[in-house]
Amino acid sequence: MAESVTTSPSPETVSDADFADILAATKQFIRTQVVPRELEIMSTDRVPDDLRDQAKKMGLFGYAIPQEWGGLGLNLVQDVELAFEFGYTSLALRSMFGTNNGIAGQVLVGFGTDEQKTRWLEGIASGAVVASFALTEPGAGSNPAGLRTKAVRDGDGWVITGQKQYITNAPDADLFIVFARTRPADDDGPGIAVFLVPADAAGVTVGAKDSKMGQEGAWTADVNFDEVRVGNDTLIGGSEDIGYRAAMTSLARGRVHIAALAVGSAQRALDESVSYAATATQGGTPIGSFQLVQAMLADQQTGVMAGRAMVREAARLWVTGEDRRIAPSSAKLFCTEMAGKVADLAVQIHGGSGYMRDVPVERIYREVRLLRLYEGTSEIQRLIIGGGLVKNAQRQMTS
Repeated sequence: MAESVTTSPSPETVSDADFADILAATKQFIRTQVVPRELEIMSTDRVPDDLRDQAKKMGLFGYAIPQEWGGLGLNLVQDVELAFEFGYTSLALRSMFGTNNGIAGQVLVGFGTDEQKTRWLEGIASGAVVASFALTEPGAGSNPAGLRTKAVRDGDGWVITGQKQYITNAPDADLFIVFARTRPADDDGPGIAVFLVPADAAGVTVGAKDSKMGQEGAWTADVNFDEVRVGNDTLIGGSEDIGYRAAMTSLARGRVHIAALAVGSAQRALDESVSYAATATQGGTPIGSFQLVQAMLADQQTGVMAGRAMVREAARLWVTGEDRRIAPSSAKLFCTEMAGKVADLAVQIHGGSGYMRDVPVERIYREVRLLRLYEGTSEIQRLIIGGGLVKNAQRQMTS
């Protein structure tokens, strides 16, 4: 059994000593309990229940939820150190509790009313409640401006109608964080609200699990809302115009986390490559003796080191509030593209064996491909970075 992670109540941050214990226990859990069962996760398309239970006991379903609501209370600087470890194994493990800590849970933490936090956050932190972030839909990805799902006032509540797509953890969800348009965008705001919708509400239906290229065990599905009636107390923050800002803030924070995951996966691909190069032989000579193989290893190492430093800096800038837009997108763009290149080199170093389904680098190659897509594609990140730099320059010129 993995060591249980608990911390005593503290103001808003976890001490370095407590965090060191949390990180060590998480690393031990992943390296000794999860890594040996990666093939089981892949072949059964599910994370075993005993691993889920251990993750709950360790507090991993709520590590980024504030301690006052039952979580461990880690900030983003600490979050990314855990994410480096989560990325080292099957990404389904992290996906199991990723929405609770990340894009779904953070909407409640940052924008919910005290009553909404009291109602839901302790369950989310303990893992008793699985929260899903229902933003993406056909024709509208990471930019909420294209949303078609509608929420219409009806007496003292709302009626929600629309379809969401590729929703992580939807088959297991107890709660959907649903973004919907309440009116066309106007001078008063974007007209996008966000609602707390229980999965068992009348009119909510979850489609079949998506069949994906990789990340077996990380379940996604379509979710349909057919005239779902919810009370006014489910409107997050009590405002119709919080939705857009909540989505953008949550996604930006999530981009730093995804970048860290990518670094963790790249580190695993590098480690597998070095181990293989040091032991596999060609003509009686270890292939790691060949200069062209060494060059590939060097490119992998360089990318991993650069990505790790970039993630840590982006997380620091987020926590201090210095940059919550350009740095997250820059880190996600670089690290997810880097992970794809490192995984590709890992397969090349392994040769034919790297194409075999039971070899870790084959799984990594497929899994990291998704990292360039969710929380905003690489193309979206480039627009955010480039546009942000130009806007910053224009502001400076007119100030």
